[in-house]
Order: sequence, then structure tokens, then C-alpha cells
Amino acid sequence: MTAESTIDPAALVPGALAGGLFRDQPIAVLGFARSGIALARFLHDAGARVTVYDGRPAGELQRAIEALDGRDVRLLLGPEVDPAAALHAAALVTSSPSINADYPTTEPRLRAALRALLDRRASGDPTAPAIVSEVDLFLRLCPAPTIGITGTKGKTTTSSLTHALLATDASHPAVLGGNIGKPLVERLPELTAADRVVVELSELQLPTLSRGTTVAAYTNVTSDHLDRHGTLEAYRAVKRRLGELVDPAGAVIINLDDPVVAGYADAATTRVIRYRRGEVPVDGVGVAHGWIVADAIEPVAAAGAPTGARFGGGRILPIDELAIPGAHNVSNALAAVAVALAFGIPPEAIRKAAGTFTGVEHRLERVAEREGVQFINDSQGTQPDAVIAALRAFDRPIVLIAGGRDKGVDLTELASVVAERAEAAVLIGESGAMLERHFREAGLETTVRSSTLEAAVAAADQLAREAGASAGSPATVLLSPAATSFDMFEDYEARGRAFKAAVHRLVEGGLVEAGPEPGEAR
Repeated sequence: MTAESTIDPAALVPGALAGGLFRDQPIAVLGFARSGIALARFLHDAGARVTVYDGRPAGELQRAIEALDGRDVRLLLGPEVDPAAALHAAALVTSSPSINADYPTTEPRLRAALRALLDRRASGDPTAPAIVSEVDLFLRLCPAPTIGITGTKGKTTTSSLTHALLATDASHPAVLGGNIGKPLVERLPELTAADRVVVELSELQLPTLSRGTTVAAYTNVTSDHLDRHGTLEAYRAVKRRLGELVDPAGAVIINLDDPVVAGYADAATTRVIRYRRGEVPVDGVGVAHGWIVADAIEPVAAAGAPTGARFGGGRILPIDELAIPGAHNVSNALAAVAVALAFGIPPEAIRKAAGTFTGVEHRLERVAEREGVQFINDSQGTQPDAVIAALRAFDRPIVLIAGGRDKGVDLTELASVVAERAEAAVLIGESGAMLERHFREAGLETTVRSSTLEAAVAAADQLAREAGASAGSPATVLLSPAATSFDMFEDYEARGRAFKAAVHRLVEGGLVEAGPEPGEAR
């Protein structure tokens, strides 16, 4: 593979795809997970000569290879491959979001190769190709207005609800993707200026951005992923980047109930729309007398709202009509309503769509009910604040299933809330013993350790029925792990699906009831 010249990042603009920018260009793709697969397919179909590098053995990547559907792509796979070989003579380097020269979690040899490439570019070497992430490439080339949504928790629900509200306008088709599990780069050939694209953005993706979205919306920023960013200040700075890059003709939507996010407004270089679960802010959205209420909001000029779509202020919908449980979801709804009003969606359409939105898979998802026990799948609850919100979203008695791979965050507040809100906890995975110790020290009397998720479901069901009978009220079994899934599952989605499968087997009578495993506390 040879490149006569590198691709100037300034050429990555809407319309460049139709102009054949990638045709016959040698382009490297680093990482062969979701984003890498999407990049390889997109770039191949755009006429590029694609090389994919991944340090994992080919035997572990068969599903990714099959996802290429026979496309002629050069594969450099396995620990014996020098990653520098993938970068040699490339006109452009594209990457999955987890691959970054600054991340200690990136493979050391690949980090070194990327650092060497960045140093060459910094020295002015014209043969050194630019490095562009999948989401940055998408934002550079996308012809449609975009809405970037980020936060420590709540971004998936907020993104999905925002998409549902925008989709009420048939003249502007709405598209949803990004960190929510659907890389958007493959959608580029079909998008037009009439579309509206909701992009969920994670702390992995944000540092890779060089272009902002039309509108940026924040849920909250607490503490997470310190293994990657090192300090809380660095993590907060990463999150702030979305607001810093937003289109000057767009808007930043800020949660006043979160002190960190509220502070981001000071650095905004564009219009700020504020929201909170209280008095309605000027040019913002709030809550009054049980209703979501908005001040007069002018549509964002860059959003392509129809003429005369300005909302003059007033009630939008009663909070009781929201089908998603919990006070935290009121905040999520406020953010989504703010986006919708900024795009000129009328209040009556917002009310109808918000009232029928029942949430997203793996986030407070109601799976089934059996003998007075409801089962809730909150596999996305990998962070303490998310688990706390989940525990507060349901009436007691609650039996919590938690555990997985520890994320290195402070669990003090979580342990206190578990002791306050849960009757028992069933612990799984690598962090199970640690969580059990924290919960017991905080005052939780009943804990069970389980080696499998299926056994955990059975144990939790038994404990929930006992607690429900004692309280004389229905009970809830809540999977909200406060940990990543990687010790037992491929990702949180696989863990959530396994939980739902175990629940359905239990409901159908195919799972033997299980108490505590031998030698474990109860």
C-alpha cells in the first residue's frame, strides 16, 4: 500500500464523500470492534483501499471478519503484528474511540506507534497522515444538524427520548446513534440537510472530536472512568469539550441541578438553554405544579426549524404522564424537551411522544413479574450514581443484584443508599466480595454471593418474595451492577440479555430456585 499524498483533514467536509475524496486512497482502521467494523465497511464502499489493525488474534475476531460481508479489506490481526505496519504509507488513519495515544488502556505498542505518528505531524512531516476517530469523521462529513448528548449517567435515555420527540416531525427524519451502540459513519451516504441526527457521546469519544455538534446537551457529570483519565478534573475537562466545540449558531443545553454542568455555561461561546427540576429558568425549562414548563424559547437558527416555530412559553406535559420512572428521568425528560423546543417541535407533539416513551433496553427496563416480584434490567447501571438513581426509582422492598469488574470509583455513598433502600443484595463477579464488604459495613444485613447471573436471579427472587410477604407489598429484583461487565460478559448488553433470559426461564418454571451458595453469607 502506498499513498501519493495524505488527506488534509480540512477536506473532510459535507459533500466530500460525493466528490470521491476516499477513492483509491490507502486508509488505515485501528480497532476491529463496532466502530472499526463500521469504518472498514464505509471506507471500502467509498472506494478506499482499507487496512484494519487489531492486536487480538484472528480467532477472537471471526464475527467482525464476517461482518465485512466479503469486502476486500487487508487484515493485520494478532499480537505478533507490528501496529506500525498498518500506519505505513496511509493517506489517513481512522480509529475506534478507545484507541488513543494518551490512554493508558490502549495497547502499549499501538500507543507508541500513535505517539510517533503524532510527533511526526507536529514536526511538519507532510507524509504523516492525520488520525481521525469514527465519530469525528462522521461529524466532519455529516450534512445534517446534529445533537450531541453526554453525561455520566442518563445519556442513553435522554438520547432515545430526544430522538422520539424529534421524530414527530415527519419533514425532518430523525436518526439515533453513536455510543448508544450504532456507529453512524455508515449512515452518511443517505443523510441530507433535512435530517436531524442525535449522537450519544461518551468520555471515550469526546477527546477525539475536532468538530462540534449543532446542539450540545448535558445530563450530569459526576465521577467515572478514572482508570482512563487519571483524575476527576481530567474527566470533567473531557466532558466539557462537547460544549466548547458546539456550533456558534447552535446552543448548549445545561442542567442547573448539577453543579459541574452548571459551571460549563461559563465557558460557552454560544447560546445557553438551561433546565432544572424547579423554577423555570429564563429561556429554559423547569417544573411547576407537577408540570414540565418552558419559558419562551426561540428555535436554534442552525437547527433548520420551520418558520414561526417559536414557543411562547407555558406548560408542556404533566410529570405524571412520563412513562419512565424516577426523579432522575424527570431531569432526562427536561433535557430532551429543551432540545425539542430548540428544534421547533410543538408542545402538543412533545406531550404525546413523551407520554408514550417507555425507556430503553438495559436501563430500568421492566422484564417480567412473577408472584408479586417485578424484575428490572438496569445493566447499564455501571456507575454508583446510576445505581443510586435506580434504587430511588422504585418502592421498597428491593433486592439488588450487583457486581462485575470494578471501575475504581468511590462506593461510599452507594453503600449507604443500598443499606437504606434495599432489603438484600446478591453479589456477582470480580467486585462481588468488595461490594459485599462495603454494603455490610454500611448496615445491610442480608447479602448473598453467587457465581453465575442465573443463580443470582434465583436467589434474588427468593429473597424478594420473602421480603414482599413480610412487608405485605410487591417487591422488586433490580439488576444494577455498579461495575462493568467485562469479567463475565462481552458488554453490558450481553449481561442484560443474560439477565432477561434467566428471568424468563424462572417465570416459565425452567429455573430451579436457589438460596445462598454453600459457605456464603446471608
